[in-house]
Parts: sequence; structure tokens; C-alpha cells
Amino acid sequence: MEKGHQSFAILFWLNRHRCKNDKPAIYLRLTVGSKRTELSTYRHVDSHLWNQAGQCVKGNSDEAQAINQQLTVMKADLHRHYSHLLALGKPISAESLKNAYLGIGEQQRTLMQAFEHYNRRFAEKVKAGKKSTGTLKRLEIGKGKVIAFLKHQYRVSDKQLNDLKHSFAADFEHFLTTVQGMTGNTAFQYLKILKQVVKMAVEHGWLMVNPFAAFKCRYEEPERERLTMEEIMTLYNKELHLDRLKEVRDVFIFCCFTGHAYQDVLNLKPDNVVTGIDGEKWVVKNRVKTDNPERVPLLPIALEIVERYKDHPYCKIYGCLLPVNSNQRYNGYLKEIATICGIKKHLTTHTARHTFATTVTLEHDVPLETVSQLLGHKSVRTTQIYAKITQRKISNNMRALKDRLFGEGRPLRAGTL
Repeated sequence: MEKGHQSFAILFWLNRHRCKNDKPAIYLRLTVGSKRTELSTYRHVDSHLWNQAGQCVKGNSDEAQAINQQLTVMKADLHRHYSHLLALGKPISAESLKNAYLGIGEQQRTLMQAFEHYNRRFAEKVKAGKKSTGTLKRLEIGKGKVIAFLKHQYRVSDKQLNDLKHSFAADFEHFLTTVQGMTGNTAFQYLKILKQVVKMAVEHGWLMVNPFAAFKCRYEEPERERLTMEEIMTLYNKELHLDRLKEVRDVFIFCCFTGHAYQDVLNLKPDNVVTGIDGEKWVVKNRVKTDNPERVPLLPIALEIVERYKDHPYCKIYGCLLPVNSNQRYNGYLKEIATICGIKKHLTTHTARHTFATTVTLEHDVPLETVSQLLGHKSVRTTQIYAKITQRKISNNMRALKDRLFGEGRPLRAGTL
């Protein structure tokens, strides 16, 4: 008996009105609540071999084992269909359960089936080296958040795609920011995943109209931590007495001068360092996150760090360019290094990438288009998140303007106007 909104029972019995070679047919009786329906198993057995109490065929013959296995599978399938209908919050009758088992009626996809398909396809790209494991992990977490919302809002664990309304997205956002206590930006990331999955469902023809097409959620650009050039050099020149801290510091500084994200520097191999058209050393690879080309000339400090670790035992054993820790350890050691160096900023793996984009390049008048190429962005619009004007940038530009307007030999001089 299955517990739920209504009682649910399965019974196998011999229908002596349906015989083949004097053998009665085995039928299945399905009862939901007070209603019942029947269907044939298309199996026949001698009456004396049927065990009604055990609802199975007696004996160990091949035929008996085959029939018993089929009955077990049928029973399991019916339980699965019942649980699925229950999860969807659909009214269940004996007839609807029978139809679901027989596949009668239009087969509609559910939101969880869409998630599973989307995440499975993404996992295949991860396996092929085209996408990152970190993003796949976020997709799985996103799926879990949607399930939690379904249980909270509708008391179900799945929902048919055709039942999704525009209000679903707004209610999901409200759930994330109130019940789960997320910030608006964190909730935005999970809403973005939900919209991507539903958009895919529309593209596959599982859903005629995207109910979330007009739904907009605001993303507030956060303040991104970056280091000044003085702080970079403080880190670089600091004498550290533990190898684990030296290695993390050096990897971080390398990223400050190349713009590599954690996943990209983790996957760098010696073969990624090539001689460019200018005769200088470059790092050439595709970004793990976007598969977009990333070609970065090695500035002297970055090149010096590469040379420092070319014979490092870890790099030799694993064939990597630099000894990179796990992301968790890397960030943990960065906090320790910041404390030792007197830097009161929250250093993470991404702080170095932001530092490269602002302090190292944009503040030194490298054009935004060039920075976009160095960072491996698909669009300059992505790079613009780093392009906030800093006081140093304003100072540099105004000093250059002052030299052009009021410098030696220039027509404008103070007191001439």
C-alpha cells in the first residue's frame, strides 16, 4: 500500500475467463482510492503453479523466473509512475495511473526533466574540456534550489513545463531572497540558470512559449576588490619563510600580470608558453569558462615566475606550468599572506584578474579592446565591468593633458588668459 492522497494497491490474479492452451492469464488489478482498473500482463500459467498469496509463479523453472521478474518490474514501474504523478501534484485515479504506465496521452516534459537534460549536456561539455566543473556544480545547486522552491510553494518536487506561469520566476526570486536569505545578486544567478533551462526547453519544442521571456531581474554591480601597484610590489618583494605561502603568492602575482582566472592558471602547461610574432614569450590557450582564445604576452615579473618553477618537482610530476593549490586552500593561504603583508583587502583568486584588468592595464592606458582580448572575453561589454574610472586613471590622464596644454613650448601658460 502506497501512502499519499489516496490509498494505492496492486494485485496480481488469475483471470480464468482469458485462457491460452488451458492456461489462465495473469492480470493486474490496480486500485486507487475506491476505484479500480485492470490490465493484462500477457502471461499465462497453469493454475496449480500460481501462488495467489505470494502473487508469483511457483518453482525455479526458466519460465517461472521470467514471469516473476516481469511482474516485479511491472509493480516497480507502477510505483514509479504513481510517485511521479504525486510529485507533480496531479490528481491521481486508477485510470490516469494506468494511462501513465501504458504511455497513453501526450507525454509532457517536466521542469526537472529539462534540468536533467540541460545539466547532462553541460557535463558532456565538461568532459570534453569545453566547460568548467565549477559551472556544472552551480547548475546542480541551481536545480536543488528549484526543487526546494517547488516543495515550499507547491508541496511538490516537480512541475510540468506547460504549467509554468510568468509568476513562477517572481515567486522563485522572492523565495530565494526571503526564505533562503540570499542577496539580490546571488538570487539573480539562480534565476539566470532557471531561465537558461526553460529557454532550452522552448528551443527543443517541449514548451511553446517561454513564460519567463519578459521577466527581468536587476543585477547590481558589486565593488570589486583590486590591488594598487604598490600593494602588488609589496606582495612580490615580501620575504616569506614557508614554501606553501611562497608558491601561492607567486601564482597570485603571476595572475596579476596575466589576468588568468583560477581555473585557467590551474590548467596551464609548459606547452602553453610560446614565442610570439614579436619574439617575446606569450601564454596561449583557450579559457576554460568560455572556450574563447586568451593570448597574453608575459611581462618580466610573470616570466620570472615561470622560470622559477620550471624545475619544481610538482610541476615535473604533473606536467603543469605552476604549482597551483586547490581553490579552497589557495584562497585560505591568500588571507594569511595578506595579513603578513599588512594588506587590509580580501584577496581571492579573482582579485588578481581584476587587478590585471584595472591597475596593470587600464590605468596604464591599454585600450579597452586590447584588455578584452587579453582577458579572453567574447565581448567588450563583458570587459566594461572592470572599466570603472579610478583616481589613478584620472590623475594620469589629467597630468598628460596638463603637459599637452601647459608644458614647455606649449601656447597656453598660466596667467595668459
